[in-house]
Amino acid sequence: MRYFSVTEANGLLPTLKPLMADLLAQRARAVRSRHELGPILDDMISDVGGRAASDMALDFMAIERLVEEVQSHGCVIKDLNAGLLDFPSRRNGRDIYLCWRYGEDEITHFHDINAGFQGRQPV
Repeated sequence: MRYFSVTEANGLLPTLKPLMADLLAQRARAVRSRHELGPILDDMISDVGGRAASDMALDFMAIERLVEEVQSHGCVIKDLNAGLLDFPSRRNGRDIYLCWRYGEDEITHFHDINAGFQGRQPV
């Protein structure tokens, strides 16, 4: 596992921000499609083929590709709904996560491995 300094993690944000923007947009599109197609998809007898279902499948494939691309940089997507990324790091001899949420300019917080977003503390 790679450990990041705050500087290293912040240095990745120009690459990760547009990927996260695409990922969140794809997710929103898939959620809308699922909502619109819900009655058809929930009906086990219906033929769920067609353009709308195919487009939704393509959205899910794009989401999977973007998740893999984001995580290939060594960070972890903690909450796709909120656009939360964690970067493994070390502080005072213990493992922590540097925590970034989509829309923030830079990484300014960390949390213990088991604390999550609610346990964020300033770097």
